[in-house]
Amino acid sequence: MRSRSNTFTLHPGFGPVLVAAIMAAPICVAAQVKPDAQGHYADVNGIKLYYEIHGTGKPLILLHGGLGAIEMFGPNLPALARGRQVVAVDLQGHGRTADIDRPLSVQLMADDIAALIKHLNLTSADIMGYSLGGGVALQTAIRHPEVVRKLVVVSTPFRRDAFYPDILAQQGQVTAAAAEAMKQTPMYQLYASIAPRPEDWPRLLGKIGEAMKQDFDFSNDIADIKATTLIVAADADIFPPAHAVELFGLLGGGKRDGGWDGSGRPKSRLAILPGLTHYTLFSAPVLAATVIPFLDEPAALSR
Repeated sequence: MRSRSNTFTLHPGFGPVLVAAIMAAPICVAAQVKPDAQGHYADVNGIKLYYEIHGTGKPLILLHGGLGAIEMFGPNLPALARGRQVVAVDLQGHGRTADIDRPLSVQLMADDIAALIKHLNLTSADIMGYSLGGGVALQTAIRHPEVVRKLVVVSTPFRRDAFYPDILAQQGQVTAAAAEAMKQTPMYQLYASIAPRPEDWPRLLGKIGEAMKQDFDFSNDIADIKATTLIVAADADIFPPAHAVELFGLLGGGKRDGGWDGSGRPKSRLAILPGLTHYTLFSAPVLAATVIPFLDEPAALSR
């Protein structure tokens, strides 16, 4: 089903996802939604934000990639939920959350997540986001540090010029006019099966297309992030591994030897996962296997 002639990319701050690659990814509503999942809507910031609760324990907010939904994490969601309470969210205009009259902005969606945490009467929560969700997670930690305990940023750039040139060249192809052609993809089929207004598909693509025109650079804000952070990227990601290393450096990593006893370790962590791409990382079981030990680590050891 892969086709070079039908390849699109989303704005890097909004979860770049190639449609052709997603067409090959295992996205299946029936197979991936746990039958005991509790679905809810939270009225926050003028939006009815859909979320599901999986498992029990310390809360983890889980945020999907662009043009995706909760289902895209595949086996990683139940794996994460075995040891904690996963609050999986459909972001603005995605999945079961209808769009509202405002731009698609990682900053505004971060405000939604902070409001959701307060809506759930949580003092704080761990936040994990992939691509689009990673941008939202980063902004939540920047804009609302008081609600973020640990932060997991998966396959997410913090600066637009980090993307490979061919990816940047593809971004202008996402417009409302592409909606009909993209109806042949599992991405649309998932959207149509769960969205409250499936007819909003062109609207979603149009908004993402508009967002792609905007440059972004979060560098100046990242050093102020207080949350202990795990950065995860594929070794064949949509940006070079050096960009993930740069993010690690902005968070204090890579400055000195960790020491024989680990006392020199930085507060944050870095994982470059081999043999994966931007389009396979989110559903690869190794993602949860990498993240869980970080989330389980006692706070005193991660300072």
